[in-house]
Amino acid sequence: MAGTLFLVATPIGNLGDVTLRALDTLRAVALVAAEDTRHTRALLTHFGIKKPLVAHDAHASDRDVERLLERLGAGEDVALVTDAGTPGVSDPGAKLVRAAHEAAIRVVPIPGVSAVTAAVAVSGLVDGPFVFLGFPPRQGRKRRAFFDRVFASEEPVILFEAPHRAERTLAELAEREPERRAVLCRELTKIHEDVRRGSLAELAANAADLRGEITLVVAGAPERARSLEAPSDLDELDGTIRTLLRAGETPRDIVATLATSAPLAKRDLYRRVAELAREERAESSEHE
Repeated sequence: MAGTLFLVATPIGNLGDVTLRALDTLRAVALVAAEDTRHTRALLTHFGIKKPLVAHDAHASDRDVERLLERLGAGEDVALVTDAGTPGVSDPGAKLVRAAHEAAIRVVPIPGVSAVTAAVAVSGLVDGPFVFLGFPPRQGRKRRAFFDRVFASEEPVILFEAPHRAERTLAELAEREPERRAVLCRELTKIHEDVRRGSLAELAANAADLRGEITLVVAGAPERARSLEAPSDLDELDGTIRTLLRAGETPRDIVATLATSAPLAKRDLYRRVAELAREERAESSEHE
C-alpha cells in the first residue's frame, strides 16, 4: 500500500503558531522533504523531533521527484515543508503534488498560519473577495503585466516581495498610482512585526529600512480608475496600439485617438503606448 504525502504548513515566524496536528504529522512520517534542511532541522530540534531530512527546493529535478515517489510507493509517509507557510503557495511543492496525484498517491494538507490571511485580516482594506498574486516577476514585460493586474483589479491585491527588492517594487507601484491606499506587513508574527498603512507614495518614501519578508495589500481600483476588466481587453488594446505604431502613428497621436474609448486613464494609456513603442523599436532593431 502506498504512503501518504502530507503538505505541512510551518510557522511564518513565531514558533508558537505551529499546530498540534503539524507536530503529530512530523513525528509520524518516515521522511521530511524540506526546502532548506538546515532551517527545518532547527524547527524539528526545537520541538524534539528527530527525522531523516532530504532537500526539496524550487530547483528540484524530475529525478528528485521520482525518488520521493519511490519512497511513497514503497509505503512510506512523507511530509513536505517549506521554510515558512504552506508548500505550494508561492513556495516549492506544486511539481511534487502534481506527480503524486498522477501516481494515485494520497495527498493530505495540514494547514496552518498564512502570511496572506494574516495580512488580509490586519489590513482593514479587505471586506470581501481579494486577489493573491505572489511575488512580482523581476523584470521585463511580465513585470509590467503583473503591475497592470494589480492596478486593474477591482478587489484588493495581496503580493509578496523579498526584502532586498521591496524598495524598488514600492517605488514602481508609487510611480503608477501614488495615492492608492495600501498596507505593508513586515516580519509578521515575529518580535519585530511591523504593519504600515498609507498611500503607496508614503510607503515608498519610507522603504529604505525594510528588512524581512514583505506582504503588501493594495486597495482595489476605484471605479473611476479601473483600467481593464479582463486580460483579453488588455490584449486587444495592445494589439490596436501596435497596429497604429506599425502604421507610423506617433505615441502622442495614438493617445489622442484612443483616449476617449480606451478603458485606461489617460496617464496610464500614455505609459502603455510608450512601453509598447520601446518594445517595437527593440524588436525592429533585432531584425535589422
